Amino acid sequence: MDGHLLLVAHGSRDPRHAATVRELTRRIRSTRPGLRVGTAFLDFDSPSVRGGLARMADRGARGVVVQPLLLSRAFHAKHDLPGALRAAPAPLLVRQARVLGPHPLLTAALERRLAEAGLDPHERATTGVVLAAAGTTDPDAAAVLAGIARTWQGSGWRAVRPAFASPGPFPRTEDAVRALRAEGVRRVAVAPYVLAPGRLPDRIAAGAAAAGADVLGGVLGAAPELARLVLLRHDEAMAEARVLAV
Repeated sequence: MDGHLLLVAHGSRDPRHAATVRELTRRIRSTRPGLRVGTAFLDFDSPSVRGGLARMADRGARGVVVQPLLLSRAFHAKHDLPGALRAAPAPLLVRQARVLGPHPLLTAALERRLAEAGLDPHERATTGVVLAAAGTTDPDAAAVLAGIARTWQGSGWRAVRPAFASPGPFPRTEDAVRALRAEGVRRVAVAPYVLAPGRLPDRIAAGAAAAGADVLGGVLGAAPELARLVLLRHDEAMAEARVLAV
């Protein structure tokens, strides 16, 4: 495969979502100038996945690594994206990279956002964190989020609890904040485990405010750690392609 990377985000009716994805795209381009990076969306925004691949083919790409800008391997990664890739224009060779999470670079980005929101890293031992994701009904994805919370708590936080913005196996953001308070945690921070702004991230923020969380981190957005992770996943996909070609 040549040096073409297509980032595929979920998409949203909220224009802040696409703007954030394109900001991340610019950061990745500036980090690795020789890589040709495009953007596509599964829904709501344009170009579509097929449209993004067609653009790359028109520009001379023979092969493309498709990077899902998804934090877990849930429905969109298992069904929506593979279905869209089956419509890739021939003879373009397409390889789907792994989803972004879980990975230590994501928790590093979460910590960056909490620090930017005013949380002193030295207060880690006395702070409880609500790891607030958009939500999923996929049991494997939910189990991964619970594992991330356990691992992250092991880095020195008083507690880390998973939560969802939508109904699911974990409590809502506000309920998780209140549960930590009931356990005697005096300082509670909410870390949105979401890529970009939108309806569900706004619901996370509203829940944090309603329950009186002390700190609300920003979305992951164009954090440098996220750009590094995207390039890492790209390189993994390229290395696997070379092994298969041997």
